[in-house]
Amino acid sequence: MALIVNEEQQMLKESAQGFFAEFAPMSELRRLREDGSDYCDVLWKRMVEMGWAAILVPEKYGGLGFGHVGMGQIMEQSGRALASSPLFSSAILGVSAINLLGSEEQKETMLPAIAVGELTLALAIDESRHHEPQAVALSALKTPDGFRLNGKKLGVVDGHSAEKLIVAARTGGDAGDKEGISLFLVDAKASGLDFLRTSTVDSRSVAAIHFDDTNVPADSLLGSENEGFVALSSVLDIGNAHLAAELLGIANESFDRTLQYLKQRKQFGSMIGSFQALQHRAAHWWSEIELCKSIVLKSLTAIDEGDFRSPRLASIAKAKLCEVAELSTNEAIQMHGGVGMTDEYDIGFYIKRARPAQMLFGDYSYHGDRFALMTGY
Repeated sequence: MALIVNEEQQMLKESAQGFFAEFAPMSELRRLREDGSDYCDVLWKRMVEMGWAAILVPEKYGGLGFGHVGMGQIMEQSGRALASSPLFSSAILGVSAINLLGSEEQKETMLPAIAVGELTLALAIDESRHHEPQAVALSALKTPDGFRLNGKKLGVVDGHSAEKLIVAARTGGDAGDKEGISLFLVDAKASGLDFLRTSTVDSRSVAAIHFDDTNVPADSLLGSENEGFVALSSVLDIGNAHLAAELLGIANESFDRTLQYLKQRKQFGSMIGSFQALQHRAAHWWSEIELCKSIVLKSLTAIDEGDFRSPRLASIAKAKLCEVAELSTNEAIQMHGGVGMTDEYDIGFYIKRARPAQMLFGDYSYHGDRFALMTGY
């Protein structure tokens, strides 16, 4: 099977490219940094109007049902533009969790609201600096009216601004067990919640959330009690495939900007792009990006088709893109020379956006190990 996007997906990609060029220029990123804002509400409203929040929502719930390959085109262009929005946390992670685990009532209530931008979600999983989804220790004690949550979550993307949280909690077993994990929908205004917002190196923010006797009703449970790990793993696979798409955009844009610089900058009377050593490095860099395009598309296609290999493909994509994003952003700064380290040049923003994306939901080492375990090593 040829790994190419279809005509509709290509049109979506081109539409996103033009959209971000017009509404999310680098000057907007600088403004958000100075204001201390995570994202522009006006930009997010425009993205919703473009229908992007509805791409993964099934048509029966008011969505487009356009699939993960289609959404991946948006994420790639978002990575190129370094655009900030709740697209990943809400329209990808949140929608995927509800699609996989939600009851019919939960789907009918929340999916249409997400599709039109009336509801944003955040996924709260990790409780330490290292990603390990089965290490959930936050407790969910059953009460006559529902459950009582106690514990903490760290590094929750958009956790401080989302209207609802999807929280992985332990209803049975011990931390480290795959069994006994359940997922809950928690209103961000529920009593007993304490949020600590922390800025990341890319000027966005994550939240540390403390749960102190936070009571949630019985119908806040997503899926079956004690059996949430398999679906949670699927949501994380989806998230990592889309993070890989975003990292692909970062790598691509870093390369394109650096290639233009190599054609403009003169040293010793010649364009530095004529130096053979830089040509060799640029050729290797380009080849790595081309390989990445295939694995990202393969991973997203596998999710759309329900391919049993999608978990390992998601880990391959994330591991490879972590590696190549690091190569790309490092080479971009080095080939720019000293000015690459200055705030005046935009190229430095790409390394700042890439590093948090590389770490989120498992870095190169985590996914290399995971792939090895899944293939019998």
